[in-house]
Amino acid sequence: MNLPYKILGAPGSPYSRKLRSILRYRRIPFIWANRNSKEDNNTPKVPVNLLPVLVIPDKNGKYSEAKVDTTPIIRSLEKRHSARSVIPIDPVISFLDYLIEDYADEWLTKAMFHFRWAHQKNVDFAGSVLPRWTMNHLSDEEIEPLSKHISERQIERLRYVGSNETTGAFIEESYKKFIELLSDHLVGRRFLLGERPGSCDFGTFGQLTQLAQTDPTCRDLTLEVAPRVFAWCDNVEDLSGLEPQDDDWMKQNEIPETLIKILKEIGRTYAPFLVANAEAVSKGEEEWESKIDGKLWKQMPFVYQAKCLNWVKEEFEKLQKEQKAKIFQLLEGTGCEILIN
Repeated sequence: MNLPYKILGAPGSPYSRKLRSILRYRRIPFIWANRNSKEDNNTPKVPVNLLPVLVIPDKNGKYSEAKVDTTPIIRSLEKRHSARSVIPIDPVISFLDYLIEDYADEWLTKAMFHFRWAHQKNVDFAGSVLPRWTMNHLSDEEIEPLSKHISERQIERLRYVGSNETTGAFIEESYKKFIELLSDHLVGRRFLLGERPGSCDFGTFGQLTQLAQTDPTCRDLTLEVAPRVFAWCDNVEDLSGLEPQDDDWMKQNEIPETLIKILKEIGRTYAPFLVANAEAVSKGEEEWESKIDGKLWKQMPFVYQAKCLNWVKEEFEKLQKEQKAKIFQLLEGTGCEILIN
């Protein structure tokens, strides 16, 4: 018996939505269940309790393996399934895809977490809805202490993602800037890297399912300044009907200025953050401060995001000499070049 993959996630998890939309687009058979629901049974152990969990069937008809962390999951699926790839054919475009996906996963998620847990209107909304996504059968009286526990736990974690009184305004400004740039970029094309979606589209989509479409204040902001982005998310949710062609990917010599502006936004915000954070991790600091685009940023060092910088460098080192030269040319003046120098 050929079992489908199993995604154990949650509607309010951007990474769960990212992975589910990819499997839909790639037409890879899967079933979906909420993590910690009664359908989440006999799940193999994972090294870290993160969402989503992809449970993988073996040849004997058993669910014998489980993985977390969507970026490596996506690439492991590419080795198992070749059709409808989300990794661009051109290594230069593929590197850009990786960089933008990493930005979405690691910087846009700061905005997602900040908006959700630093604005009281969003806290009230999330505290009310999040527990009901997985425990909707409980009474309001039973939900109330769960809502309080979830909210308090998540608000306490704001310090880990860098959301605080010093950084909050900058995080919100950077989100608004990004959706305006993305909206401009989507004029004349369907996706970030052409007429078919890459992993960066799904990474961006995952965060936007919450930022652009769920939490009240940032949803209202998105509808006000970038309704095209709101509508784009609805389409990326299920792209199973899309029929991609190899020549749908963006060509090196056709990269538009709108994409360069997005790279400049990554270079303005995420790139200097990654470098400063990695330095703080290497020094074993308990808290670090740095200027990002002239604004003070401070937070606890984040070890995982120090690894992210190394992984970006590793992706760059996979390229041939002429491909590296092209990447340097494309990134020159964007601020992203500090990630590979």
